[in-house]
Amino acid sequence: MEAYVHGYQWNENERLQNQARTLTDLLHSDTVYPAGQTVLEAGCGVGAQTVTLAARSPAARFTSIDISSQSIDAAQQKIRAAGLTNVTFQQADIFSLPFEPESFDHVFVCFVLEHLGQPMEALMRLKRLLKPGGTITVIEGDHGSTYFYPDSPAARAAIQCQISLQQQAGGNALIGRQLYPLMNAAGFNQVHVSPRVVYADSSRPDLVDGFTRKTFTAMIEGVRTSAISAGLIKPEDFDDGVRDLHRTTQDDGVFCYTFFKGVGHN
Repeated sequence: MEAYVHGYQWNENERLQNQARTLTDLLHSDTVYPAGQTVLEAGCGVGAQTVTLAARSPAARFTSIDISSQSIDAAQQKIRAAGLTNVTFQQADIFSLPFEPESFDHVFVCFVLEHLGQPMEALMRLKRLLKPGGTITVIEGDHGSTYFYPDSPAARAAIQCQISLQQQAGGNALIGRQLYPLMNAAGFNQVHVSPRVVYADSSRPDLVDGFTRKTFTAMIEGVRTSAISAGLIKPEDFDDGVRDLHRTTQDDGVFCYTFFKGVGHN
């Protein structure tokens, strides 16, 4: 994996937990694995998605991998705290996976391809691990899908800093829109991609707080030092942008963002 632009600090761990809690139904309501099936979660991170996956399919068996031992430790703690026993963790690199071909019935990948310089290669390697007829589920966001009211050039400039930093690190914060062609080109069949839209206004206070404030805006705030150090923006301009993102959480504000969920067959 290329450099993880968001870092591994405790506040990023908390942001990921907020994101997972807020988006559980939106992203995972239609992801359930049958009893006895084996699932590879590639790039489990701190286990933010792992807990939901394992809890929703308690009779399936999960192998969750990540390149970061620190993240694996955090994920194991979350699984133990949740009382789940159907997950095995292993430190591993997606581009050097320690499994035999056709080892799994299903593969699950969430918020991983955006950080990879070779997402197509990653998908092809994961495909080799699927049994005939197995499925892959891929979820990614797309920062270009962001819109809000009141609109703000300063907020858009701050968001662009995150997009640029991720690109410089070898990733792609706009990859959501590319899932369908990527999955097709990797050789998957019956690929279906569906948009999952987060729309937050004052009638949805849980989304305003959990997503607009604690997930998306917190993510942008987290790249402040890197963006300024890289010369992408002036400190006062970045702070104006973050201020305007927070402005969208007020009673007359609106925030919208789209995730994309793709499912393909081997």
